[in-house]
Amino acid sequence: MDSGYTFLTFNLSFLILLLLSFPSTSDSNEVTLLFGSRENKIEKFCAAGIGDGDSTCGFSTKSLSKILIKGGSVVNAHHEEVADVYVEDGIIVAVKPHINVGDDVTVLDAAGKFVMPGGIDPHVHLAMDFMGTQSVDDFFSGQAAALAGGTTMHIDFVLPVDGSLMAGFEDYEKKSRNSCMDYGFHMAVTKWDETVSKEMEIMVQEKGINSFKFFLAYKGSFMVSDELLLQGFKKCKSLGALAMVHAENGDAVYEGQKRMIELGITGPEGHALSRPPVLEGEATARAIRLADFVNTPLYVVHVMSIDAMEEVAKARKSGQRVIGESVVSALVLDDSWLWHPDFSIAAKYVMSPPIRASGHNKALQAALSTGVLQLVGTDHCTFNSTQKAFGIDDFRKIPNGVNGIEERMHIVWDTMVESGQISVTDYVRVTSTECARIFNIYPRKGAILAGSDADIIIFNPNSSLEISAKSHHSRSDTNIYEGRRVKGKVEVTIAGGRIVWQNDELKVVPGSGKYIEMPPFGYLFKGMDKAEASYLSSLRAPVKRSKKTT
Repeated sequence: MDSGYTFLTFNLSFLILLLLSFPSTSDSNEVTLLFGSRENKIEKFCAAGIGDGDSTCGFSTKSLSKILIKGGSVVNAHHEEVADVYVEDGIIVAVKPHINVGDDVTVLDAAGKFVMPGGIDPHVHLAMDFMGTQSVDDFFSGQAAALAGGTTMHIDFVLPVDGSLMAGFEDYEKKSRNSCMDYGFHMAVTKWDETVSKEMEIMVQEKGINSFKFFLAYKGSFMVSDELLLQGFKKCKSLGALAMVHAENGDAVYEGQKRMIELGITGPEGHALSRPPVLEGEATARAIRLADFVNTPLYVVHVMSIDAMEEVAKARKSGQRVIGESVVSALVLDDSWLWHPDFSIAAKYVMSPPIRASGHNKALQAALSTGVLQLVGTDHCTFNSTQKAFGIDDFRKIPNGVNGIEERMHIVWDTMVESGQISVTDYVRVTSTECARIFNIYPRKGAILAGSDADIIIFNPNSSLEISAKSHHSRSDTNIYEGRRVKGKVEVTIAGGRIVWQNDELKVVPGSGKYIEMPPFGYLFKGMDKAEASYLSSLRAPVKRSKKTT
């Protein structure tokens, strides 16, 4: 951080009050945030001048409505070309070589760099109430971190309130009021009755939700039975909504936890030992078979093990419509950290399913490169050291969750592209385009095309950065990728046609993020009616029999 700045530390209650005071529709309330002290507080909070376009932070508060990105290598999921990209009023207007513009346009030189769609993270938990506490990143801090890392949209998981989907949706509407980038919602289903069934219809038809998540883990809280899962799958099928599963055998995990405690294993290593890969594989296989039985597409979140990955591979090879989501932690880490002698270090790696033993990560990288797994999320759900310490005497009480929303784009590039495992176009596919396609918002999102939203990054493959809790933008005081140096760097992030990250500085507006409605019946549902007809014709039933007796 530049020594010329004067640093101001605000107490938390005042900061929250200040953030919420900004009107959600005003472009004049722009904020520069420079994060990253040891305590991970916001060290400088600079509110721009209002009304006249001046700023006490030294930048204009007026929206940059016209932007020309010149001479970069424009990368989409299936094509790469050297071209200019012209943006006006938040929309990409043209993508072609040698665009001429007037003096009122902000020009960004991208020669020698990649111009790509902003990342879309399909798996995030901001301000999540979980295990007696709440994840430390809210919709403002978490999204600010995302923008600094080149992600311009995320999809969060709405949790029901006392089983009510509507109450849960209203709760997350409030939580997301201070958002600073676009976002969508998945919806969790944790119980079943006619009210929940009707609320699923409302979520799809009126609230812009096209996916529902079912937990096969967390016995006693989120976990659902096979009976409920079948009912949920059937409802998803009728609504054209994608069924999602957290796949671990919750009953067996519960027994595994008890076994570890009986053996005197109370530290973070007990977390991994209590829920081994076989339990993830079993639940993945079960969910896949039940989805096949109902004949509905399935999305398996955070595939963490070879066991689960192989079940996804087998199903896809047979022609079943199954999506396998990888997460960054599974691709690059192993579980050795959970055996670290320092509890505070070991505990920060606790997530579910657990980070697996060495070898699983390389296998998952190979699965991503060959298309067995289709996209990369993070499961970003951050808790600070104090919260993690809730389980210092019992690993079952350690809040599950790790960071990743800021680091994802850089680590995937460094791990997968720099190593030659995937191409630049594949990088765009797994970090942005495929998510947009699956959740039916392509090509509005996930593309550098005329008419698409101007969510764009300029990426320098020759630059590098070191990841650290001292410099990241999350409110967490730890980082599971601490000290990792990666090749390639997001130099500019444009979200909604606005330059929000440039020269290692964030310029973000609380309340400027838009809720993106996601319509049902995405591409995974195309042709499902034919599969249903084929199934019915294969039954050779009912058989017409005479009722006469001989």
